[in-house]
Amino acid sequence: MNKKMVAVLMLAGVSFVSGPKVTAQTGSGAAASSNGQVASDQDIQLLRKDIRADKKQLIAANLVLTPAEATKFWPVYDQYQAEYTKIGDAKLALIKEYANNWGTITDDQALNYLKRSEAINESAIQLRAKYVPIVNQVLPGKKTATFFQMERRIEGLMDVQLASQIPLVQDQQ
Repeated sequence: MNKKMVAVLMLAGVSFVSGPKVTAQTGSGAAASSNGQVASDQDIQLLRKDIRADKKQLIAANLVLTPAEATKFWPVYDQYQAEYTKIGDAKLALIKEYANNWGTITDDQALNYLKRSEAINESAIQLRAKYVPIVNQVLPGKKTATFFQMERRIEGLMDVQLASQIPLVQDQQ
């Protein structure tokens, strides 16, 4: 990974870590943070749009493509990202439901959240598996592998940052 990518990922991590911890949800569909800040659904959607744009710029800056490869790759990437956004929608809905019920979650609900979270993770794995041959039709093997390495690293960092903001079920006493 080159120094530019490391710097961007570190800066992205700092901005995620310094964000508020989501602990509840108000009745208006807005997530409330532990410091009293409220993020509306519109704010969350704008943040997600910015993250997608930053992610695309990060990949563009670090995946060395010829002009011919770029012409073929970016439409495939946009298609992949559109499908991945649906998985993000499911993840966001689950987090919002969890936040709304946090503090009153039953054992059955906790297991249901776990099962649904694992299903969402499996969907992401299946989507990547679906797109490996599609990307490999427009990029050579090393570049295909590099793209998916970057994709997983970015996703992993975002997951770690998100997880650090969500309280554990057991902490609800």
